[in-house]
Amino acid sequence: MLTEIKGGTVYDPIKGIDGEVRTLYIRNGRFGHSPYPHERIDETIDADGLIVMAGGIDIHSHIGGGKVNIARMMMTEDMHSDRVLHEGEQHSGCGHGIPSTFTTGYEYAKLGYTVCFEPAVVPANARLAHLEMADTPLLDTGGYLVLGNDDYFLQLLADKADPKKIRDYVGWMLDATQCTGVKVVNPGGISAFKFNQRKLDVDETHSYFGVTPGQIVRTLTDAVADLKLRHPVHTHCSNLGVPGNINSTLNTINAADGKPLHLAHVQFHSYGTEGKRKFSSAALEISEQVNNNPSLSVDVGHVMFGQTITISADTMHQFNNRNLASPKKATFMDIECEAGCGVVPFRYRSKQFVNALQWGIGLELFLTIQNPWQVFLTTDHPNGASFTTYPHLIRLLMDRSYRNDMLSTINQSARQMCQVGDIDREYSLYEIAIITRAGPARSLGLHNHGHLGFGAVGDVVLYKPGENWETVFRNPVRVIKSGTTVVSNGKIVNPLIKGNTIRQRINYDRSIARELTRYFRRTRMIRLSGFRISDDEMANAIGSKVVYTDE
Repeated sequence: MLTEIKGGTVYDPIKGIDGEVRTLYIRNGRFGHSPYPHERIDETIDADGLIVMAGGIDIHSHIGGGKVNIARMMMTEDMHSDRVLHEGEQHSGCGHGIPSTFTTGYEYAKLGYTVCFEPAVVPANARLAHLEMADTPLLDTGGYLVLGNDDYFLQLLADKADPKKIRDYVGWMLDATQCTGVKVVNPGGISAFKFNQRKLDVDETHSYFGVTPGQIVRTLTDAVADLKLRHPVHTHCSNLGVPGNINSTLNTINAADGKPLHLAHVQFHSYGTEGKRKFSSAALEISEQVNNNPSLSVDVGHVMFGQTITISADTMHQFNNRNLASPKKATFMDIECEAGCGVVPFRYRSKQFVNALQWGIGLELFLTIQNPWQVFLTTDHPNGASFTTYPHLIRLLMDRSYRNDMLSTINQSARQMCQVGDIDREYSLYEIAIITRAGPARSLGLHNHGHLGFGAVGDVVLYKPGENWETVFRNPVRVIKSGTTVVSNGKIVNPLIKGNTIRQRINYDRSIARELTRYFRRTRMIRLSGFRISDDEMANAIGSKVVYTDE
């Protein structure tokens, strides 16, 4: 099958293409050379006057696993208020703040996204996470494994185990859970909460294991470096959402000892204590750190106004916020002492001071981090907002006049506490392509996603230019997944295309399994052999083929 995409205006930052008119060819699902002599072109797509980009990549979005499933069950209000029968599709679905699997896949595809990474796969729940992601059509998916609060790791750290042993444990767990990266959530704090510690700052000591969050971050960054993982430790810092947590964030950066580090949903970790409310923006301090440190990257976790539901492994933080729930309900749980789970519904309000300032802080981060390759577009779906708000957020970044109009509608005390109105910067289409496609691909080591070059997966999106960038990015003319058109003029036309699971190849000493076998027999409800997910199980039982980042 050979498809010709003729005469579109291409934005492909990985290949350095900034608004050049090109003709592209997709041969058997991959971008290829122009036709061979006498080769027949099966389909020609006229892209004259259209914007052409690679399929979008969401580096941080909660779409599978225990927390997501609990949130879906809790938010019946969301489901009942958003009943959708997708015209022309074989499966119905619903939900806005925390949509069903099919709705998630359809709505991402309608925005031009083709790859999505679940950022918090708890080891014991990895099988469920992959089942749900495999049930999400039209998306390739991957996951980051949550470590740093599991008893086995903390005991290794407390016992001052050989770093090679810790590295091999991390490698084995990644392999066993079919994950591509390591996530640490409130390092040590989730575990400490179970021992009745209600806070744990970067240099404070865990009351049972006697280790600090700084040690945890340092150890995991060393292990990830030794394993040669492309994506740095995906870090949810201490004291999320707490006024003054800028100090914890800066200390976490220092704990990495100069090794690459990724700060997740950094908007929630960029708070100072200035002003009469003792809550202020510290976004410029984070931007300064990123601007001066090329080994740092962030995703913003931007807040958008409206109803959502917050889901996190950070039980400590979620428990502290339970009284802010809207509607008034919450769920907390744990499995196998590996991490945690807190699910709390929340409504962000534009006239509420803290919420409005959070909105402003997110924009400050986007607009003052100079290198777009170091910052990625996220709302930490659904924690800051649904991913369906991305087109609105893109307009805020690209249109200063519109941004200032929106600024005039928020809480005016919050407006005075942030500098958004003083920033002239407007993102270009090239920069949007970086923060939504090329940057995530490079950070994750995805050689064949996020660009339109030879050999890349044939994921491509065509947009019609217009004055309103929100309309442009909400309504792609066509979305092509692996060479097959899946969205045409806003309609899903191939609803049941399944995605793959993306992983990175890693090397480690597999003999660590002998000790883990004994540990599982002594402490777990499942044996090691049943814990591990094989490639065959992924393909045949779960229903998702495993592909590696270099394939």
